[in-house]
Amino acid sequence: MTNVQFRTKLLLALGCCLPALATSAMAQTTDTATEVDGEILVLGSRIPRLAQEGPAPVTVINADAIRANGYTSVPDILRAVTQNGGETQSQQSFSGASFTPGAQQVDLRGLGPNHTLVLVNGRRIADFPLPFQGRSNFTDISNIPLGLIERVEVLSGSASAIYGSDAIAGVINFELKKEVDGTTLDYRHGFTDRGGGASHRITATSGWSNENFHIIGGIEYTLQKPIWGYQRNIQDSTADSPTTAAPLGRRVFLRYDPDNDEYVDPGADTCAALAHLNDGSIYYASRPRYGAYDPVLDDYGPGYFCGSNTSIGYGTIISRREGFNSYASAGLKVSDSAELFLDAQFGISKVALMPDVLDWGYQNAAGSSDTTFFNSFDGVLDDWYRQFTPEESGGFSNVMTRNRQQTFSITPGIKGSLDDKWTYEVSFNHSEYKAKVKFPQIIAAKANELFLGDQLGTDDDSGYPIFNADPERLYTPLTQAEYDSIAVYSVYDPKSWTDNLSATVSSTELFSLPAGPVGFAAIAEFGKQGYDLNPDPLALTDYYYGLKDSDGHGKRTHWALGGELRAPVTDFLQVSAAGRYDHFRFAGNGIGKFTYNAGLELRPVSTLLLRAAYGTGFRAPDLHYVFTGPGNTHPSATDYFICRSDDPDLSLSDCSDDYSGRIVAQRNGNRGLKPETSKSLNAGIVWAPSRHFDVSVDYFRVSLANQVQDISIDSLLRAEADCRLGVDANGSPVAIDSPTCADAIARVSRFASGVSEGEIDYVSINPINIAHEKTSGIDIALHGRLPTDFGEFALSLAHTHVFKHTSRQYPGDPTINRLAEDSGYYMPRDKTTGSITWSLDDLRWTVEGKRLGKLPNYDEDAYIKASYLFNTTLQYDFTDHLRASFTVTNVFDKNPVKDPTYSAYPYYDISWFDSVGRSFYLQVTYKLGGSPL
Repeated sequence: MTNVQFRTKLLLALGCCLPALATSAMAQTTDTATEVDGEILVLGSRIPRLAQEGPAPVTVINADAIRANGYTSVPDILRAVTQNGGETQSQQSFSGASFTPGAQQVDLRGLGPNHTLVLVNGRRIADFPLPFQGRSNFTDISNIPLGLIERVEVLSGSASAIYGSDAIAGVINFELKKEVDGTTLDYRHGFTDRGGGASHRITATSGWSNENFHIIGGIEYTLQKPIWGYQRNIQDSTADSPTTAAPLGRRVFLRYDPDNDEYVDPGADTCAALAHLNDGSIYYASRPRYGAYDPVLDDYGPGYFCGSNTSIGYGTIISRREGFNSYASAGLKVSDSAELFLDAQFGISKVALMPDVLDWGYQNAAGSSDTTFFNSFDGVLDDWYRQFTPEESGGFSNVMTRNRQQTFSITPGIKGSLDDKWTYEVSFNHSEYKAKVKFPQIIAAKANELFLGDQLGTDDDSGYPIFNADPERLYTPLTQAEYDSIAVYSVYDPKSWTDNLSATVSSTELFSLPAGPVGFAAIAEFGKQGYDLNPDPLALTDYYYGLKDSDGHGKRTHWALGGELRAPVTDFLQVSAAGRYDHFRFAGNGIGKFTYNAGLELRPVSTLLLRAAYGTGFRAPDLHYVFTGPGNTHPSATDYFICRSDDPDLSLSDCSDDYSGRIVAQRNGNRGLKPETSKSLNAGIVWAPSRHFDVSVDYFRVSLANQVQDISIDSLLRAEADCRLGVDANGSPVAIDSPTCADAIARVSRFASGVSEGEIDYVSINPINIAHEKTSGIDIALHGRLPTDFGEFALSLAHTHVFKHTSRQYPGDPTINRLAEDSGYYMPRDKTTGSITWSLDDLRWTVEGKRLGKLPNYDEDAYIKASYLFNTTLQYDFTDHLRASFTVTNVFDKNPVKDPTYSAYPYYDISWFDSVGRSFYLQVTYKLGGSPL
């Protein structure tokens, strides 16, 4: 057996030892703890305590676990958290590139990124200044410096009674390093097996202290180079589509006859003259059913155009990112009972990404999605479309979306003791997030003039504008000067900020009961929050092709009062309770909400804990949902009604292939939104028979009412088709007089006349309070250590199984099972992560595995199988002050799970998968002075 074969078999054997493979791989406990005068502060409570376990489970991933499990970014860490079960935008998300370039989210329990409260050092940070999917505000986790994190703490479940608004699905707290002795220097270099994506990270931390003063600080520099679609053979060509026997070329140069609904044949010679474009990939291409009607065959022939198979790969899988982050924490003891403190963070990052090439079709001054015009050159209705190749634009660097992000947070305060029983803290926190985002755009009027010339009037018969446009112009490559005359960067300068003044007092012994002391904490808060999209003013008009954005800016004030109590009823029974009232004022409205929670801890024996917690939660109406102004976007959408009318037997994926195109989506805010409310329950058991082993099983249930979200365009068009046809895609009858049908038909406007009669003119969407969303399931966590004569073995497993996840948009509508294959949602029922570590003297070897349960396929008529991913890290301490580690992620170089129905590029679900492949990371840490590593 060769060494390679032996290593492979050993890795497989270790992988098989991780049966369900689950969450915070190296977490030593299921609770997080911060030392406070010999006691600990548990996430989800403001009262210090002796025990780490509380009434609700908390998961910890510390700095050692981050390194041992090969996590390369904060989003990478949170992907391993099994409670993080919702769809989020990946770095190759077209929606993410269009709305929130460079940002990434977390989605506990699949309730949406805006329902997870993200804290840094226990304090709120400013939202990403552009809205998620153009709709809601959220917290960006991509700019949190990985190398400066001491630990990540995850509390899943409602915590509004402790933290206020947003903590419906749970709370994630990133604790940055606060205890440093000596100076630590760390360097990590990464590269991929398939090419592209090289990375560098340099981190330095240091500190100094004396009897009355201490200060620590850290800086981090990162450079992540991009990975392009054309660098991965599973998505570098339309030939990779699993749904077509022959490649369907992209329509790079297309002339369309709207009268006869067919492509105008450019001729092979025309395409041959363009063959040098798109890196020599342009050819004489065709698509079925878009040519002239053949009466002999009683069918439409192929429609011809000049296309490319490989230009589909002209987008980034991983963005280019270069960033600098710094952090400092200082304290000055001014008396035995008072200490002044200051925490500050500053970061800058530059992100460059590319979702696709730019394109153009005729767009009138009103921004209509109808691209037809009357061409007097040959007296016909005409429709031109073309994409711009890198040879014309001057390369990819001229068409990449760019985002320069700047984050800043500062928290001055004072803390100390009032007497032997009471402690206090008063602090003011300011956090802001600024960005300068440059979106590449085509100027519609200038492109119209360049390709079509001046408008010559309006055709009396059709009502369309008249141009005298020689088709040869469509098929003539642009010079760099011509491209530059119609292309420009649209610049946005968004900003968000939050200010919060808070005062807390706490006591671990308010008074004593026979079973022990009663703990108490109280908090008062006052704050302001605001945002301003500050878009390019021209983007609010129909100046750019395919874009009419909406503005948004506003602010709100907030105050809150809350209290928390923990009491030992008996030696083995402890109860806790918290209540909080929050009041928000915005847009002339005032809303207030009281939330509460209660917890119970029963310890019949020292090794066994029975626990339960119930809480209510809320989220104040999102700023952008409230304050967004009217505007249009031109998203790609599928006309399911016409598709199913033309051919009822076509699958939904076939509809997406042949009936998709850009439409106008009209959107506005809603100042009449109500707060979202929730109820959360968890109950579980923790068994720790020895210090080497513990296991916990916890049931969870979250019920969310009045949830705010934009109406989904795809779901709206599917519903409209069902309602107009009276049956859904599976043939089941649909009640056309239902609230959903009445709303869907009213929101979809179709052309009443002209060549586009019956086609979609625009859809109207806005945020609404939907009726209900509910999820329930079970979390399992296990940690074990086994000392042996040949080293110590440590095992960590966590698993989340969702029993159900349902939603209902309007009262009276049927309930949607979001875990069903035909629900329109792509959420796993099961998610697991686990690791096994072998330690011997200065050597440490960790193998981590993650399992993602089955997901609906693209056609939503079945599921794709579960997927597995393994990472491994080998770490060695050369001296007490020098450590090196080597990490391999995606050890077996696995591709995304194949879905034979996935017809949309990149032919796999980018919310859950990527094609980065196997990657390698070498990390070296050196410490100057202080205690050993």
